[in-house]
Amino acid sequence: MSGVSVAVVGATGQVGSVMRAILEERDFPVEQIRFFASQASAGRELEFQGERVAVEGLEGADLAGLDLALFSIGATNALEWAPRFAASGCIVVDNSSAFRMDPQVPLVVAEVNPEALDEVPRGIVANPNCTTMVAVGALQVIDRLGGLVRVVASTYQAASGAGRAGVEELDAQLRREGLRALTFDGAAVDFGAPRVFPAPLAANVVPLAGGLAGDDTTEELKFVNESRKILSRPDLAVAATCVRVPVFTGHAVSLVVECKRQIDPQQLRSELAATSGLRLVDLPTPQAAAGCDEVLVGRVRATDALPNGLALFVAGDNLRKGAALNAVQLGEALLERGVLGAGRASSCS
Repeated sequence: MSGVSVAVVGATGQVGSVMRAILEERDFPVEQIRFFASQASAGRELEFQGERVAVEGLEGADLAGLDLALFSIGATNALEWAPRFAASGCIVVDNSSAFRMDPQVPLVVAEVNPEALDEVPRGIVANPNCTTMVAVGALQVIDRLGGLVRVVASTYQAASGAGRAGVEELDAQLRREGLRALTFDGAAVDFGAPRVFPAPLAANVVPLAGGLAGDDTTEELKFVNESRKILSRPDLAVAATCVRVPVFTGHAVSLVVECKRQIDPQQLRSELAATSGLRLVDLPTPQAAAGCDEVLVGRVRATDALPNGLALFVAGDNLRKGAALNAVQLGEALLERGVLGAGRASSCS
């Protein structure tokens, strides 16, 4: 096909705005663009490729003729609307958690398991959680070289992972005067009652990201279950502790892994440096990763804490590679594999 009819669903949101920018940056072959958002945003105009495009509401929209829909509207709305878009004949790439563990929905990181896109029975492809996305590229390399046995992950998740409201809450807290007084007294500054996070995030870390689901949080369960699915390792032992940190953008993960076979750290560094989507650096930080397409990987070293153990640190932009960039890359891969425009509408019910 010469060009693609693309919908960005959730176009006015934080991730949707990055999706729009990345479609232009990567010269995605857009023949027609349509932007969808809530009814409250309907009629608002957004710029794309030098033109003004009106935002459409979802209710009553004619979905005919679309080839690809990039979704970032949350799980509840995705559960309602993604099947409707797919039934019209397009492929949906959904950024929410709604379909990730559905066995009929491929969960894909573009550089890690693109072969999963060869079969899209429901017409829906799931984008992984942004923290999982940052870690699995390096984990796949380790698995290939040494055979993963166990993964222990501690995440350092940015405020933007909780949306614009999270960014605004952190920004307001950091503007409080007298933060230096916290050196001697954690109650010296009154941040007010937090609305987005369970405790003040400024000058703090909060070891509770996501809602509680038993003893674990939803973010921790996402990391465990999604990494197993992406790596095709359903029995892999994975433990995660997800922590929110006072960073605006850029998720980071400390990884300690056990392998079946010993891997020389220098060999691992060489393999990581040669892997698409990763960049080997001396000091991977969220600030350095913000705005980058690659996941930064560093601090690679052996550890005797686990048999054939390795430790490393990764950091990636949770809005770009962690969400919008991977979604666009999946669109590119679907196009390359001839999946887009393959006549799905006739087989949908």
